[in-house]
Amino acid sequence: MATIRTENVALKVADGTSMNAYVASPEGNAKAPGLLVFQEAFGVNAHIRDIADRFAKQGYVAIAPELFHRTGPGFEGQYSNFPACMPHMQALTPDGLIADAQAAFDWLQKNPRALPNATASIGFCMGGRVSFLGNSTLPLKAAVSFYGGGIVPALLPSAARQHGPVLFFWGALDSHIPKEHPRAIVDAMQEAKKLYVNVEFSDADHGFFCDARPSYKETAAKQAWELTLKFLETYVK
Repeated sequence: MATIRTENVALKVADGTSMNAYVASPEGNAKAPGLLVFQEAFGVNAHIRDIADRFAKQGYVAIAPELFHRTGPGFEGQYSNFPACMPHMQALTPDGLIADAQAAFDWLQKNPRALPNATASIGFCMGGRVSFLGNSTLPLKAAVSFYGGGIVPALLPSAARQHGPVLFFWGALDSHIPKEHPRAIVDAMQEAKKLYVNVEFSDADHGFFCDARPSYKETAAKQAWELTLKFLETYVK
């Protein structure tokens, strides 16, 4: 497992705003694939930074942009206080998120440590939706979406525009996402003849991958991690 370096970078977004991002990458000069890491509603917090670090140890240049930069730069919410996150979430727009994803993608393409044309995305909760959205506008090699809420109905047409294969994770105990939504997404992917893998853990709830949340499910999280690594290795590395 690689030793890593971490840094904070400032990115210029097409709408004229400035967006900070957390970056974790393998030490050394060898080029590595890039990975966009999209946050939950709680910001680029310790959990999201840890995920970026974990991927850097696996040989990726991982960048986690602060998607709330327009309304709350540096925001880190508490898992016990979701209402504090709502104003920032409600201020997000698809166009703004696409611009943010583009800025992070462009940074990777220009970074001497990242391989060009070898970038994927991963996102959690709100970020799962952004990963799906980003894969519809950027030439990504693959995308991973953990319990991505809000895709149905507004972003469902994006299924036809997915560039790389998509790995979806859901928890069957998740009351935040209506059960018909994952089915609608899968149907749209099938209709568009897009490559995907759809995984549902029968004993997992929303947020099962996050070990800082009460809904953390260790067995599902460990299996999802191994599946994600293999999926990215197949399509990106």
